[in-house]
Amino acid sequence: MKAIVTDSYDGPDGLRLTDRPDPKVAPDHVLVRVRAAGVNPVDWKVAEGGLDPLFETHFPLIPGWDVAGVVEAVGLDATEFSVGDEVLGYARRDDIQHGTYAELVSVPVRALARKPAALDWRQAAGLPLAGLTAYQALDRVRVRAGDTALIHAAAGGVGSLGVQIAVARGARVIGTASERNHDFLRGLGAEPVTYGDGLAERVRALAPEGVDAALDFVGGGAAAASQALVRTPERIASIADGEVTALGGHLVWVRPDAAGLTALGDLADAGKLTVHVDRTLPLAEAAEAWRLSKEGRTRGKIVLEVS
Repeated sequence: MKAIVTDSYDGPDGLRLTDRPDPKVAPDHVLVRVRAAGVNPVDWKVAEGGLDPLFETHFPLIPGWDVAGVVEAVGLDATEFSVGDEVLGYARRDDIQHGTYAELVSVPVRALARKPAALDWRQAAGLPLAGLTAYQALDRVRVRAGDTALIHAAAGGVGSLGVQIAVARGARVIGTASERNHDFLRGLGAEPVTYGDGLAERVRALAPEGVDAALDFVGGGAAAASQALVRTPERIASIADGEVTALGGHLVWVRPDAAGLTALGDLADAGKLTVHVDRTLPLAEAAEAWRLSKEGRTRGKIVLEVS
């Protein structure tokens, strides 16, 4: 099979398209013919050694954790799926080597769900990691109907999905973004505010009594800035700032979750959730996709088309 590979922690410069052996299929895995693979910041952080303290990492390494494709073979006990099923998954394993930037990937059934009909292949590939991150963070701080939630980096891949999930739950959402993304956020159902100096005053102008929960999807002090706005600090969650726990909040690391993916797919099929794909590139241009991701200006998702 064709795959993007890196042989060391060289970031985008170390990526190359090459031939690799087809994956083996463990008893509780299925083999997926990849149609598209989502690009996430964690992909290039892995390839720069940023997760080396956390995961056993082996080279040559195929990056990527997001996948959408068609089941080509099933493991001995992977009874949840059949050949020909259209699926999507957050294909993170307990170690790092066999990722989704490839024509084929073997995925544990615990990380896989059926593709929602409402999403095309590119949108489906952009949903798993970002969607589950938002979903699990909102669960952690118990966002529900009647709440006012502040979402930082609301126009990004995780944030734009978090806005839609919170709105679907019946929450009011205030979202931070640059002014060029304010109309985009309004279209998702959020009330936009510009990030940066004076943020607290701008949020207070919309919610004089503060907010019920705050979701930090960017880091850089957003969690600390939320402390004065949230009624109780235990309803602050961050995916990017470990200091949030010192504030009394929660650090969220997304977990593979088939049930969560199914719930996100149900929202998509109900017309309550979509995935905005900002850029689509061919698999061979994975390095360029990473450079675009590192710029931090993406609205929604970057996706690689594989087949």
